[in-house]
Amino acid sequence: MGARDVIKEANPAFYERYSQLEDTDEFWEFMIKPPRQSIRVNTLKAPLEVVLERLKEEFELEPIPWAREGFFINVDNLAKVPEHSLGLIFGQEASSMIPPVALDPKPGELVLDMAAAPGSKTGQIAQYMENEGCIVANDPNMDRANVLIANLNRMGVLIARVTTRDGAEFARFENTFDRVLLDAPCSSVGLIRKKWRFLEAWNLKGVMKYMNIQKKLILAGYKALKPGGTLVYSTCTIDPLENEEVVDYLLRKTDARLEKIELPVKTSEPVLEWEGKEYSPELKKVLRIHPNDNDTEAFFVAKIVKPEGGG
Repeated sequence: MGARDVIKEANPAFYERYSQLEDTDEFWEFMIKPPRQSIRVNTLKAPLEVVLERLKEEFELEPIPWAREGFFINVDNLAKVPEHSLGLIFGQEASSMIPPVALDPKPGELVLDMAAAPGSKTGQIAQYMENEGCIVANDPNMDRANVLIANLNRMGVLIARVTTRDGAEFARFENTFDRVLLDAPCSSVGLIRKKWRFLEAWNLKGVMKYMNIQKKLILAGYKALKPGGTLVYSTCTIDPLENEEVVDYLLRKTDARLEKIELPVKTSEPVLEWEGKEYSPELKKVLRIHPNDNDTEAFFVAKIVKPEGGG
């Protein structure tokens, strides 16, 4: 039985919906193919070259083109690698390294990570900030926030302040943050490669629920952003309602503008029309990444800028 048939059998509605996006054998095969293990070298604890020299004694590494500190690694159990326990490396999916790269935070800035747990992207942001400045790392779920704190401690992140607010509350902090990352809660289609339950549990009602949450969060994140600041919106799903629809909604509601993300990553065409609705041609600037593009999880990334004098 081919991947297409496996997916049809597991969730016919899922197959019917996303075959409208892409309907190649390769797309369906990569949708369920086990993922490659990837890591980010944590330069907060040691120089990149030193960690790589040690790892290359034991493992084959393949550089991830869009993240200087990112590598695919052939290892059966990352938890047994001493460098992982020490926080010198962190297991992080390759495509999930793109949002912090696009955010491009600088030392000394005030950054908001609106949905931060389990903390891989927060750690990457702190790395780029060289542990100088402040990151407000938020997650409304206390259990997830505890995991976030543990991971930030292991990575040696000194500049994070963990909060447990509903992300929509950050709308009150108008024009406050230099940069905002909203790696939004979503239907997690990209995670099917890792966890089969995301395919079995998928339904359109869930997509609609997440879309409504995402629209509230992206408006709040944009409001909290300083004029001249950058907001990166990302998800690990492929549904246009959670991706292009949400960004288009922000563009219609505010003076936000999109910036093209220039990275050596293969992408699929952004969706400019879905279910009879047309989206702004500005959305050509977003990154829509399907699993078969780079043999990674599916991802969506948009880089949004608030004009000087905007609000």
